[in-house]
Amino acid sequence: MVRVRLSVAERREELLRAAIEQIEARGVAAVRIADVAAALGVSNALVLYHFSTKEKLVADAFAHAAEGDLARLRKLVGRRTTALRRLRSAVRWYAPTGQAKGWRLWIEGWAVSLREPALREVARDLDREWKAALAEVIAEGVAAGEFRCPDPAGTALRLTALLDGLAVQLTSYAGTVSRARAQEWVDEALARELGLSPEALSTQKP
Repeated sequence: MVRVRLSVAERREELLRAAIEQIEARGVAAVRIADVAAALGVSNALVLYHFSTKEKLVADAFAHAAEGDLARLRKLVGRRTTALRRLRSAVRWYAPTGQAKGWRLWIEGWAVSLREPALREVARDLDREWKAALAEVIAEGVAAGEFRCPDPAGTALRLTALLDGLAVQLTSYAGTVSRARAQEWVDEALARELGLSPEALSTQKP
């Protein structure tokens, strides 16, 4: 098969996407430079030319995945609609019962980041940006009189902690809780944090 010649930026992105797929399939500990190279039909040397070590490749792959998630988040919270609808859309997308992909990838990342400072920084930055974005939308909703919340930052932290925990349960322990029940808990928590009834929240289309 004749391969199309790619620019440095295009090749780098192709390698990062392949690395993410291999990490999701094999786990960080098991994945090798050779796995990423084989997935694309290129040499190990080419991968190492762009990423000098496996650790560098893994850290950059997670950073690439994080930027993709953040781009989607910015799109959701930047919509021209009510703060409540934007917040509910973001929470529902982030939740492990929603459309966001890659929870297995992030659970792997959390585990490895305990030992890898570069990866820990990527995970920390993503976590901070998610919390800040949610807190900002919550504050906008309070200012507009849509709901009550005395501590937007605290609410953002509690919501993301709940979503992260449910992601572990649904991804790592199949059958522990149903997806429908997990979504009910998320909706109940969001309504409680905003001083709304579950019925009032359910009338808001994402």
